[in-house]
Amino acid sequence: MSSTSSKKPTSATSKAKTTKAKAPIKKVPSPAEVAPKPMLASASPASTASSPIASPVLKKQELIEKVVRASGIKKKDAKPVVEAMLEVMGDALADGREFNLQPLGKLKLNRTKETEGARIIVAKIRQSKSARSNNDTAKPILTTVAE
Repeated sequence: MSSTSSKKPTSATSKAKTTKAKAPIKKVPSPAEVAPKPMLASASPASTASSPIASPVLKKQELIEKVVRASGIKKKDAKPVVEAMLEVMGDALADGREFNLQPLGKLKLNRTKETEGARIIVAKIRQSKSARSNNDTAKPILTTVAE
């Protein structure tokens, strides 16, 4: 037997061995990993209603792509229509008009505030539950015409 294996460690060496090891560095998740996943059409309304997390922002390019998929028309035909619709809706909001556009819902203006660089509009949208559930299973808006 060696003399080193039979000796008990001294208090100085035991303290060195008992010090806590540094915790491993945790990976910071990317925004894509943290962002909520889009809801599936098969999700039940009860499960989606209780979710407090907001979905990612719908941007104009994604809106155009969704319109193309839903309608079956070409992107070059859908883009000017979507842009014109957004312009008309923006002008109507600027004029203080309320919307009743189903299945989007009824938009009611609460208040507006003019600032130096923008107009702040606070509004409420009331959307019927039946319109939303029907929209989840809706068929494409346009169908191709047989020649």
